[in-house]
Amino acid sequence: MLIDIKKLVVNYGGVAAIRGVSLEIQEGTIVTLIGANGAGKTTLLKTISGLIKPASGEIWHDGRRIDGLNPQEIVKRGIAHVPEGRGIFPYLKVVSNLLLGAYLRKDKKGIAEDLEDVYGHFPILRQRSGQEAGTLSGGEQQMLAIGRALMAKPRVLLMDEPSLGLAPLMVEEIAKIIQKINQDLAVSLMLVEQNAYMALSLAHMAYVMETGEVVLHGKDLLNDEHVKEAYLGG
Repeated sequence: MLIDIKKLVVNYGGVAAIRGVSLEIQEGTIVTLIGANGAGKTTLLKTISGLIKPASGEIWHDGRRIDGLNPQEIVKRGIAHVPEGRGIFPYLKVVSNLLLGAYLRKDKKGIAEDLEDVYGHFPILRQRSGQEAGTLSGGEQQMLAIGRALMAKPRVLLMDEPSLGLAPLMVEEIAKIIQKINQDLAVSLMLVEQNAYMALSLAHMAYVMETGEVVLHGKDLLNDEHVKEAYLGG
């Protein structure tokens, strides 16, 4: 098991934001997490990344326990995070944003090769490499955030609302990018996404969170009546 989360509890100011969540990410898969705003999805990703410390429970990565580690140690272990809102540095050039993703790496040759690979996946970033990141369109900024995370050479990529605020055609493009990362780069993904149809269409396994708990999971939730009614418009 690549990621194994066991009975995780996370508190915000004494209130449980995540209550006893258990889930798994198998190697080579896309796992999606859907639910209403405030369900605890972003909190879960931040906890996996080490940005939030759990009150109890365990997070295992490739047979090693990682809950309690600081974020840089978790990145070193092969887990990268594309945050909600992209989190780019708007006044730095595109290429500088990308290289920040490799900040913890020491292999200069490998970094240069991976930068070329990112440009291969996202040709527009090569064209914009000398521009300030804040001048990019929303879709281009999302590609930059994904490319920056890939520069860490992850085995697991956590993605939080990658389609947020994007036009429908760009949402389709982001979905294709997610599939390509999974299939061509052999990266496993956990995808938090408000676009439930897109998320479930991509998923090898899906989880539904409500008020801090996993209430449903399965391999084909597109045909589940509760999911249809609550998240797919009936």
